[in-house]
Amino acid sequence: MAQLFFSLRGVPEDEAEDIRQLLTENAIDYYQTPPGNWGISMPAIWLADDGQWERARILLDQYQKNRASSQRALYQQLKKQGQAPTFFKSIRKNPGRFIFYIAGILLILYVSVKLLYELGL
Repeated sequence: MAQLFFSLRGVPEDEAEDIRQLLTENAIDYYQTPPGNWGISMPAIWLADDGQWERARILLDQYQKNRASSQRALYQQLKKQGQAPTFFKSIRKNPGRFIFYIAGILLILYVSVKLLYELGL
């Protein structure tokens, strides 16, 4: 019976491709489920054979350790160069989204406070 191996929700495409390549190179049978039209179903990589679970898990753990260290090194390099993503850089990059979120937060606060005053609490 198939077993869930790796959820792809929120996973960058390059990491997902690396995992698929890792499984293929090591002759581990798997299949992938897409996120669906509305993103409701679970995008994931499933192992077709339960007997390959331990070997696949060991390979994935090693891959994730290597990826974590390389991503940390990349982040430190970007930080030294002043190119690391920050909160204020994301606002400058997309100010419309920031204004939209702030407007939504203010609307929710306004409606909440207004309802409290109308109910006399």
